[in-house]
Amino acid sequence: MEDRLQAREKVLTAEDLVSWRHQCAKKGERVVLTNGCFDLLHVGHLRCLEYARSLGDRLVVAVNADSSVKALKGDGRPLIGELERAELIAGLACVDRVVLFSDIRLTKIIERLKPDLYAKGGDYNLETMDQGERKALEGCGAEIAFFDIIEDRSTTNILEKIQRTI
Repeated sequence: MEDRLQAREKVLTAEDLVSWRHQCAKKGERVVLTNGCFDLLHVGHLRCLEYARSLGDRLVVAVNADSSVKALKGDGRPLIGELERAELIAGLACVDRVVLFSDIRLTKIIERLKPDLYAKGGDYNLETMDQGERKALEGCGAEIAFFDIIEDRSTTNILEKIQRTI
């Protein structure tokens, strides 16, 4: 039964993800895609992922590989390795599948997965999101939804709080 998959079984390669996506399409299931670094899992992540899942039948989360987290966040990041971060995200009940990606942008995953909807953080809009990603989403007919950011809930805030207490 699919609901009883172990977290590690929900982490797929890009090739296996495409095959899984075709199965979802045959069943008429609406697939939602979102992404992030998820360096330290916190309630803001959970609420955003639950919201993204509510927009469709299946949720795929693309998790930045270590190399792209370092490029985005700088030296010293990520704090937790990519395989562990992927497994943690896959272990959440609202997440159906996880894929790691090493590029800075999600464009290649979008083009391969062809999601029905892409959920992006509310600190972006259609004009400020990466235009290559937007073009790929529009090219496959995906809707784009923005979710509210949970204030004061971020890995950066957590790290700053830890630094203040040391």
